[in-house]
Amino acid sequence: MQTVSTRAALSKALIALKSGGKTLALVPTMGALHDGHLALVRHARQVADRVAVSIFVNPLQFGENEDLDAYPRQLAQDSQLLQDAGVDLLWAPTVAEMYPAGFATTIAVQGLDQVLCGANRPGHFDGVATVVAKLFNQVRPDAALFGEKDWQQLTIIRRMARDLDLALPQADRVIGVPTVREADGMAMSSRNRYLSPADRIRARELNRAMRVAIGAILAGGDQSRAMATLRRSILAAGFDRIEYAELRTAETLDDVAQWTGQATRLLVAAHIGGARLIDNMAIEPAMAIPPETISAA
Repeated sequence: MQTVSTRAALSKALIALKSGGKTLALVPTMGALHDGHLALVRHARQVADRVAVSIFVNPLQFGENEDLDAYPRQLAQDSQLLQDAGVDLLWAPTVAEMYPAGFATTIAVQGLDQVLCGANRPGHFDGVATVVAKLFNQVRPDAALFGEKDWQQLTIIRRMARDLDLALPQADRVIGVPTVREADGMAMSSRNRYLSPADRIRARELNRAMRVAIGAILAGGDQSRAMATLRRSILAAGFDRIEYAELRTAETLDDVAQWTGQATRLLVAAHIGGARLIDNMAIEPAMAIPPETISAA
């Protein structure tokens, strides 16, 4: 695996990687890699001849009083994981390389960035869209892979690629990979390491409560009651507060006042201990839970 940290070195490496008409997939990350990231790498190897991974902790997507300084950075460990996973290229720029003096341009995907995480983290998705657009232009991959755990982010990046007529990758080659979960159902996240052992046990209730709510809705139960039970269950488990727990259409993130079979996601963000956790699930028949489980909740 080749590691580069300057645009000049990246351009040279990409010429070699793409020689002979080889296709390239990009997995953008902020590092602190776990099995969820490695699942993206494995999927990338299935859709392209070569795989590049970027590691860049993007300051534009962190707001005031967020965890930019505390965000875990472990480049040496991450590099070894990527090499073992068969990655061909690691692009690890510095902040100065990514945002040189005088940088003054940002991208806003209006509307989609005003709900859910966007409503609670002003400017966050401007930072995400900007850095991803730069990564796409720098690497020019045939495909890019993102985890479905951050469904809003995936939706925004797809919209950006479509609206800006990006050629590499095209919008339909911005690929979402299903969320990788721990044995107890908790979504893997770099921020899970912020949890104390006790909070980690409590945090698993988020997954169970979401599944119970989806099961109740699929069974024809009252949607408002199911969502109220979801919120009570999360707080009763020991979460400090809930930022949102909402049903939104999968593609446009419109509010779903009443589920009638349309493609929908249940999305939640909640705080526990020192961590802000997000998760989402599709509402589909495969998520159904036995009625006795729903009643017991």
